[in-house]
Amino acid sequence: MKDLGHKAEGIHNTECFSEDNLARLREIMYEHKVEAGSHLFWEGDIADKLYFIKNGRIQITKTNDDGKSFILYMYGKSDLFGQLDPFNHSIHSFNAEVMEDTVIGIIQQKDLEILLWQHGDLAVEFMKWMGLMHRMTQTKFRDLMMFGKPGALCSTLIRLSNSYGKPNGSDILITKKVSNSELADMIGATRESVNRMLSDLRKLDILAMENNYIIIKNIEHLRNICQCENCPKDICRI
Repeated sequence: MKDLGHKAEGIHNTECFSEDNLARLREIMYEHKVEAGSHLFWEGDIADKLYFIKNGRIQITKTNDDGKSFILYMYGKSDLFGQLDPFNHSIHSFNAEVMEDTVIGIIQQKDLEILLWQHGDLAVEFMKWMGLMHRMTQTKFRDLMMFGKPGALCSTLIRLSNSYGKPNGSDILITKKVSNSELADMIGATRESVNRMLSDLRKLDILAMENNYIIIKNIEHLRNICQCENCPKDICRI
């Protein structure tokens, strides 16, 4: 099986913007290339920009006092992300790690504020985007806090299927290779506990593995474990 690691078509967080307003945002971006293995920003850096991924992949992480890194978000082509506070000077709460050579469009806060003042419909859509990002964060913390590690793992697998899933007969093939260590970092667990949980799901014929790709054979079982609320795919994504 060839490497299928591309985000499922149409799953990105800028769908709340019209084509005209997305074009306006593109007009004020300046392009920047970043290399795999580098950081776009670090926790504590000044947060005065938004970032639009033209090509590549960025993951947002948080490091605790013990030095353990947690993966909070994985962004790909056509995703917009960043942290802006229109009323105060704010700093980043997370790190942005560049996972592959990436081309981004950078939007300065001062340029965005002018554009929002000029175009009321863009301001409304921007508020919708901010609400979407807030709901994504809410649902992720809900999964992590309310249903234990098994629920968090099942929720993460569902999110992966929404972002990278491809029909494979009656099953769903996750077309991105994700290691057990990465899954552990996504749910705040150890790799060993993720190994055990995945093994249990395989024994129940809920999951299968093929060439290190995850195949979901019974997604309803995963939804039952994490008490899935059937959120829209633009929210239920990795």
